[in-house]
Amino acid sequence: MRKIIVLSFCCILALACKKTVQTQFSEAVLNEKFIDLKGQEVPFKKILSQYHGKQIVIDVWASWCKDCIVGFPELKSLQNERPEAVYLFLSADRNTSSWQRAIKKYQLQGTHYFLPEGTKGKLGNFVDIDWIPRYMIVDSEGRIELFEAIEADDPRLKEILKN
Repeated sequence: MRKIIVLSFCCILALACKKTVQTQFSEAVLNEKFIDLKGQEVPFKKILSQYHGKQIVIDVWASWCKDCIVGFPELKSLQNERPEAVYLFLSADRNTSSWQRAIKKYQLQGTHYFLPEGTKGKLGNFVDIDWIPRYMIVDSEGRIELFEAIEADDPRLKEILKN
């Protein structure tokens, strides 16, 4: 009987901890405004709509994040292998000056936006960001193909980009 109770508890705990995988961004997330390199606020839906018809690799990162920095070489390799994809970098930095310095320092090629609320904003809450870096892939129709990867060498990134 004791084993059944322990097993039941473990199953309930595992189900409660499982993240919900989304395939579409919520309206609240799409309306959230990010800051571009010129300091202008841009709604997320406008950012995504300009790349309609293309796969988008999203990298949520920060200049203070060691794991983010360690992943940059692998991400650059992915960019070389799949240059037709759009690479959208969303920074959860504490301020825009650190963000802009890091883009230059690490020579990050792609489209860059600053998340004013970091991982605590609508996007961060929607995708339940509990760790960065966070990689996602949005397909050519705007559907989320890859909801969560935390390593740039995650084989799912290459696999999804091949298709």
